[in-house]
Amino acid sequence: MTSKKQRGFSLLEMMITVAIGLSLAGITFVAMMPLYNRNHVDLAYETTLMALRNTRQLAISQSHQYYVNFNAASIQITYQPPAVGGVLPAVQQVSIFTLPPDTSFSVMTGFPANAPDSFGSGITAIDFGQGLGAGSLKYVCFMPDGSSQDNLGNYNSGVVYIARTADPNAYNSRAITVWGATGRVRGWRLNNLAGIATWTQQ
Repeated sequence: MTSKKQRGFSLLEMMITVAIGLSLAGITFVAMMPLYNRNHVDLAYETTLMALRNTRQLAISQSHQYYVNFNAASIQITYQPPAVGGVLPAVQQVSIFTLPPDTSFSVMTGFPANAPDSFGSGITAIDFGQGLGAGSLKYVCFMPDGSSQDNLGNYNSGVVYIARTADPNAYNSRAITVWGATGRVRGWRLNNLAGIATWTQQ
């Protein structure tokens, strides 16, 4: 009788296979990181856009004032109940949205001075209250007619910038503007047009 030898992988062959697999995984991870980071900015942008548009629609449908308050990395929606006996009740919290942990409302080097809708100069991350002379407001108040106002009843226009501060590429940034008189909400992306950084509407 002749014995049959069982043939398998040698230790060297296994080590080579594992090394190739790890190398491919590392290359894929490095190649996918920019896309992964850009997706975080896109998610933060879509969350902010949705919060503004939905709150405006809520103010119209419910015929009440709704506030959108911006912090460095979160959005707080509050509701102003109608006055009772001429006295306004305390503002009530509706919801809070949190941006992905590596994104925030911030500005970056490379932002053009020509800001979206010409609101500000691209150096203030949360820049509402345009033309009111009261400094940069960090909130908008949507009214039953759909407009955006401040606490004094003035139309409140402005812009908010969304970026990933650890990302050296400013072109991954986004911006959102609110037009006070109509409450119109528009999204923007920073693009390189003929070598010039320019905000273009989405």
